Amino acid sequence: MSYGLPKSVDIDGQEFAIRYDYRVILDIFEAMNDPDSSEEDRALDVLQVFYVDFDELTDYDAAMKEVFRFINGGEEPREQKGPHLVDWPMDFPRIIAPINRVLGYEARAVDYDIETNTGGIHWWTILAAYAEIGDCLFAQIVRIRDKKAKGKPLDKSDREFYRKNRDIIDIKQTYSEAENDLVNLWTGAK
Repeated sequence: MSYGLPKSVDIDGQEFAIRYDYRVILDIFEAMNDPDSSEEDRALDVLQVFYVDFDELTDYDAAMKEVFRFINGGEEPREQKGPHLVDWPMDFPRIIAPINRVLGYEARAVDYDIETNTGGIHWWTILAAYAEIGDCLFAQIVRIRDKKAKGKPLDKSDREFYRKNRDIIDIKQTYSEAENDLVNLWTGAK
């Protein structure tokens, strides 16, 4: 069992340095959801962002598995059961305040140099703080998303909160430029 915060991963017996800061992982989430990139391009973007020595990788499949294991806190990724309740890039502005409260300092103020892979806050530290955020605005957002996804009725105060905050509760669907053009053509919008 390892008790530290890994800064490298093992792929086929070779150690590869990784970019471990939480901002890198948020960039990876954005790359994975880029509707204008092919699946192959998204995978290459993820690997280039995550691995310091991307050019030395020989097994992209194994390297991608290690990315997801790292993102999942060192555990094997599990198949998602149930509704998608968190969109890290969209929700980050509401997640960071309770994370800061748990950490006891402003996480965004900690410098990280992506070129030298120094400084920053390890993704696993952010995951641990996230698990402890407790009752907060973001927890209320997730609770309402969960109720809506399961078709459960919202009580009066939840309905009012939802009506006033739809823009931060509803997870936005992103479309490719071609899909947007098709919708605009169909609806007559410019």
